Amino acid sequence: MPVLPKSLFTFGASLMTTRTAARLRKHHTAVPAQERAFRHLTDRLARTAQGRTDGIEPRLTYAQFAARVPPRTYEQFLPQIERMKRGERDVLWPGHCPFYAVTPGTTDGCTKYLPVTEGMLRHFRRAGLASLFFYTARTGHAGVFRGRHLFLGGSSALTLLPEAGATPAYAGDLSDITTLSLPRWVEKHLSEPGSAIARTTDWAARIAAIAAHTVRRDITLLAGMPNWLLTLAAAVRAAADNGHTHPTNLRAVWPNLECLMHSGVPLAPFAEELRLACGPGVNFHEIYPASEGLIAAQDAAAGAGLRLIADAGLFFEFLPLRDYTEDRLGLLGPKVVPLAGVQTGTDYALLLTTPAGLTRYVLGDVVRFLSTEPPRLLYVGRTRLQLGAFGEQVIEKEVTDALLTVCRKQGWTIVNFHVAPLVLNTFTGQTRGRHEWWVELRPGTVTTPTGPMMAEELDAQLQLLNGDYATRRKGGALLPPVVRLVMPGSFEKWQRSRGWWGGQNKVPRCRSDREVADALASLTGFGPDTAAPGEIPSRRPGA
Repeated sequence: MPVLPKSLFTFGASLMTTRTAARLRKHHTAVPAQERAFRHLTDRLARTAQGRTDGIEPRLTYAQFAARVPPRTYEQFLPQIERMKRGERDVLWPGHCPFYAVTPGTTDGCTKYLPVTEGMLRHFRRAGLASLFFYTARTGHAGVFRGRHLFLGGSSALTLLPEAGATPAYAGDLSDITTLSLPRWVEKHLSEPGSAIARTTDWAARIAAIAAHTVRRDITLLAGMPNWLLTLAAAVRAAADNGHTHPTNLRAVWPNLECLMHSGVPLAPFAEELRLACGPGVNFHEIYPASEGLIAAQDAAAGAGLRLIADAGLFFEFLPLRDYTEDRLGLLGPKVVPLAGVQTGTDYALLLTTPAGLTRYVLGDVVRFLSTEPPRLLYVGRTRLQLGAFGEQVIEKEVTDALLTVCRKQGWTIVNFHVAPLVLNTFTGQTRGRHEWWVELRPGTVTTPTGPMMAEELDAQLQLLNGDYATRRKGGALLPPVVRLVMPGSFEKWQRSRGWWGGQNKVPRCRSDREVADALASLTGFGPDTAAPGEIPSRRPGA
């Protein structure tokens, strides 16, 4: 079938922009969309081995579903996923699963193989287009479709699963899996950098190849994780520097660049650098993707939250974080609420039921709704990435916000950071401790900070943000924090040692254990020298 010319394609994008804007203005559409998604999913789950085990049947009510099916983590789905990888049909989803998205396991170091069925591919196509049209609807025009879209993803080299047997199945980065199912018009009119470059596994070589390939292209949209986009921007400027012209930003290379679509990590630590790297007139647009599904996208001004994509095939549920205990998940079903039951200002662990058969799947993300009509939320952290060794219950967003506030005040620029507990056992047997911050700043700040200076400001800011932290600081169970200011390149060295350099890999902002902190201590030479008189440093929380 011939591909439509670009002019007709951009005209169609304008029509879809108008249609999306009208749809977004309608009230009370998300809950009915979720009810339709629930019926569609449960009708198909009823035809699977796991669905029959869970008691799922056609026309199941939500109350019956909630009573019969427990929330589950990835590890609890692993036996079924292994059966699917060996070619067994109708395990979690009807039919054979041809693809598996491999995720790096940033939180727990466990590489995950997530099933990508035909139903999941339809979801990603539909939700991906929705996130683009959310952007054009809020800007009022579809000009971003006149040029090409450059997506900076992970390595997209698919590998054949050896255990698949006679029915082939492939594993690799989600970006390549979804690319295989894109319509021809996307590849012809939009997609960059092309499949050959995207399959380059060496991160530095891929960045260089993308820069060389796209420097003469009409790029109107650039997408990826903020930290890696800064790396690409430097490479593009270098590729465009011919000795006579020295572009200082991406608009000087790509005059029609209008949208930077960001995801994966909070924008705030990189926002100022990215705005300078992009140049004037570039709009930022946030999306909230996961390998298990595309959750939400920006449909209004920054700060309003991201609008839940309720009508693209996923069913969402929410477990209040105050009730969340991973080792008691099977008992927490009654605490879970659907979209109709959420409240603003409450932190929830996010659960998904997907057209890959992941049913009441605990994604591991924590979200907070800013509004329920329309449903707009914030990502605030991970269920396994919190600080709670001393009862303080500090989430990822709070440590990030505290550091950003301090750095903005002082004019410091963050490269990377991590926070971990440092337990100190007293001679009397009491256990106390403090937070240990590992911070890498951009060289060349106006005022070079010291660790104690930054620690004092972080302590004060975190007490303002988190009442539990303030209470434990005043009660003496939590001692003042210590800050390790590390040399430039320290976090890159750690990521490279883990094989986490490039792609979709990121540094955990905080953990309740010392896995990252101890590795950084080994690489940088810092030792446990923060004990007060009468105290002995302990390298593991709770020792």
